[in-house]
Amino acid sequence: MKILLIAPQPFYQDRGTPIAVRLLAQTLGEQGHDIHLLVFHEGEEISMPNVTLHRSFPLPGISNIMPGLTWKKIFCDFFLFLKSIQLIRTQKFEFIHAVEEAVFMAVIIKKFTKIPYIYDMDSCMSLQVVDKFPLLRWLRSAMEWLEKKAVRNSSGVIAVCQALAETAQGFAPNKLVAKIEDITLLTNSEEGDDSLRERLGITGLILMYIGNLEKYQGIDLLIESFQEALSKKANLNLVIIGGSKEDILFYQQRAEQLGIGKNVFFCGQRPVHMLGYYLGQADILVSPRTQGNNTPMKIYSYLDSGKPVLATRLPTHTQVLDDSIAFLVEPEIQEMATGIAFLAGNASRCHELGLSAKKRVMREYSLSAFRRKIASFYNNLSSQLTKNGDRCKMFVISFELSELECFTDLLWLL
Repeated sequence: MKILLIAPQPFYQDRGTPIAVRLLAQTLGEQGHDIHLLVFHEGEEISMPNVTLHRSFPLPGISNIMPGLTWKKIFCDFFLFLKSIQLIRTQKFEFIHAVEEAVFMAVIIKKFTKIPYIYDMDSCMSLQVVDKFPLLRWLRSAMEWLEKKAVRNSSGVIAVCQALAETAQGFAPNKLVAKIEDITLLTNSEEGDDSLRERLGITGLILMYIGNLEKYQGIDLLIESFQEALSKKANLNLVIIGGSKEDILFYQQRAEQLGIGKNVFFCGQRPVHMLGYYLGQADILVSPRTQGNNTPMKIYSYLDSGKPVLATRLPTHTQVLDDSIAFLVEPEIQEMATGIAFLAGNASRCHELGLSAKKRVMREYSLSAFRRKIASFYNNLSSQLTKNGDRCKMFVISFELSELECFTDLLWLL
């Protein structure tokens, strides 16, 4: 099919959703679809087979667009929407694949063009907004209503985890919903020349966190728990890879305040292709996330590394992790500190967890598994569209064009 894939993200960048979007676009292209990928104006140029990259209108002064809800992102979303309309007026798309909030653009586009869409549900947006901005909790019911409308008007939903699949099925019990998780990003070639122990002068065990330093990741919990664990077992070091300069400075100061600055090392961002190399230098990997219900992408690479994983016992983790492949603790300082100290003193248990986790990844969260799940979903979707007669509606754009032109003119006026 000829598909418009709308991803409201800077692309390409080495972080969460852009990585997932690249994997999705590349997989669909390799499977023979004609993909037109529409993204924000910011990001690195990359090439993929059967994928044409389009960018929204450039916005002077708008850069460094961060994850989550921000005014920059909302502003860029509006111009991304305008660009999507321009593309639809010049291309004959059979389908729209809408990532995250792009689904609301797809809802409007479908109303005017009848082009069907699928909702790529990477998070529960209403929950995400309330977690980040508690004062907006009064808007949650309205946001849930919009999400429900988006699910019900879609031809199907791809959910990145079990919790989101259940949310979509709750909105529309008879809707085609597929749970397609993220995958490990580790490759067979994990080489590098940045020995953390040598460069940072580390002699003890390394507890490692990789990812951004947003509040929902639980970095405050991690640092305070590490302080407590350090008092029980002195031969420990915490290495944090990732985060913006501002966030790193904030948590460096926090570590100094807690008196653990000499044992906490911030390495900044590193290329994704080096992920396995750095994970290989850790003794224990940690994911202290405290908010949200989608599983962190890094979890799959953590598991594939063969190193023991310590994580909070919350749905964001437990829909993938269990006690046979990870050490799960309550999201409390004492609980996490006890978990850190236990793993630091039990090499045999660490080995058992790492081995079991790696086997699970090979079976369920590999690239081949992802490709199989995507192909199955699109085959089911194609059969459903043909059965329901929706394919007959795919090329009615010319009949609706005058109405669409009026709508576009109105958007430009606004």
